[in-house]
Amino acid sequence: MPRRKKQQEPATTARRLGATLKSCRDSMRKDKGLSGEVDRLPMLTWIMFLKFLDDVERIRSDEATLKDERFLPVIEPPYRWRDWNRRNSEREDGGLHNPMTGDALIAFINQDEAVRPDGKRGLGLFAYLRSLEGAHGVERSDVIASVFRGTTNRMQSGYILRDVLDKVTEIHFSSSDEIHTLSRLYESLLMEMRDAAGDSGEFYTPRPLIRMIVKVIDPQPGEIILDPAAGTGGFLVEAYEHLRPLAKTVDEYAKLQNDTLFGVEAKPLPYLLCQMNLVLHGLETPHIDPLNALRFRLGEIGDRDRVDVIMTNPPFGGEEEKGIQLNFPSDLQTSETAVLFLQLIMRRLRRKPRPGRAAVIVPDGTLFGDGVYARVKAALLQDFNLHTVVRLPLGVFEPYTSIPTNVLFFERGGPTTEIWYYEHPLPSDRKRYTKTKPLRFDEFERMLIWWTRREPSPQAWQVSARDVITRSDDGQVLTCDLDVKNPRTTSGFDFTAPERDLAEAIADETELTGLLERLSSELDTLSDA
Repeated sequence: MPRRKKQQEPATTARRLGATLKSCRDSMRKDKGLSGEVDRLPMLTWIMFLKFLDDVERIRSDEATLKDERFLPVIEPPYRWRDWNRRNSEREDGGLHNPMTGDALIAFINQDEAVRPDGKRGLGLFAYLRSLEGAHGVERSDVIASVFRGTTNRMQSGYILRDVLDKVTEIHFSSSDEIHTLSRLYESLLMEMRDAAGDSGEFYTPRPLIRMIVKVIDPQPGEIILDPAAGTGGFLVEAYEHLRPLAKTVDEYAKLQNDTLFGVEAKPLPYLLCQMNLVLHGLETPHIDPLNALRFRLGEIGDRDRVDVIMTNPPFGGEEEKGIQLNFPSDLQTSETAVLFLQLIMRRLRRKPRPGRAAVIVPDGTLFGDGVYARVKAALLQDFNLHTVVRLPLGVFEPYTSIPTNVLFFERGGPTTEIWYYEHPLPSDRKRYTKTKPLRFDEFERMLIWWTRREPSPQAWQVSARDVITRSDDGQVLTCDLDVKNPRTTSGFDFTAPERDLAEAIADETELTGLLERLSSELDTLSDA
């Protein structure tokens, strides 16, 4: 039978893509296995991920044919999207077949062994994808395998799933413009994920804040960049977008693709979203570690593990288990996640030839906390140059936390002598940011101008590092209070007071818990003796 002529596929516009995804979500609401957007959006993520990969493979196959080169696909038949989704698609023998549906489709996706689209028994889809392995270090196959090790299909109806797959099949990513369209729409899906996730929404950092941080940190070609709490990959995506125009040669672009951006994300859902986000923005083989960034002993992290730039929003308010705490020096152990991450970041910054630099988002409690908090901050001021603290107003991280936050900017090469503070003002028409009136990037314009001039203003002031530390007569650190208020504030009411009281209570409870744990350990030692 003669092969049919390939038809020109329609371009995927933003409107068409948005309408298709909305239709998919409407269909998914009928499935009993999905309880809300937190379930539906990850489903859409892995479905779009596979469709996107198949389109990329088609493009590369066509390019190889034109160059008379051999093309080796990452996903082999019959596991390619086109093999189990295209209605009336062509079989290898030139015939036609319809895609799987119903119970057979669910079995093919979920089971370790199932009947495949070619009618033979073999690995199920997810089992096959998890088994992929690159032959030369980290390759796209390794990325696919790592993504699907943490992915499950929650849909129960193979007929509803077939309806969704048929809709996604009509989306085509055959050009850079169409991929750009999807990547931007995907950012909006992540925002919806944030709004729907509630307490589990800590993996999303507002993009305007990320853009500001990347702009002032200004990563350069050849530098190694790390986000040890990557979430959905916002910092890494923005860093990639920042560096891509600066890659002028083939070697520079290859280095950007393979040896520049690294992340760590231990939670399965944000790990999947992070991989998808980076791939959609053009990073072909993301280097994302799926385990806890705090799992290594701090003293064993050496020069080979250090990087040039760290930009991150570590989780705060969480508690780490005792086994993780033991990776840190005995006098710096705490269950508070943010303080442990701050120690890790300090340890992983490169010493030379150019001192490493970091931007870290922390809650107010980190600034004024005593005990372990104070000792870590004192070490920061002693060994690093904490040159800037940007104080953020209320609501930046709404709707899932109202705790005031700050951005610490520091670099190797201490001690710190002077610290600049910049208080980012709220727009004049509001007392806090909200879900409907969020932070915008253009609001940082004044701060970005100030960044290079460093002059006192109603929003900017400078303090001596000596004035924030108090020590005992024998030199022990008693307090290290970085919670320096704006001396030019004229308002008689502190809108952060309730949140600060809460943060202080959390910090006090965390410190007390640490003291009780150490006392219990010492008593156990005496008892054993």
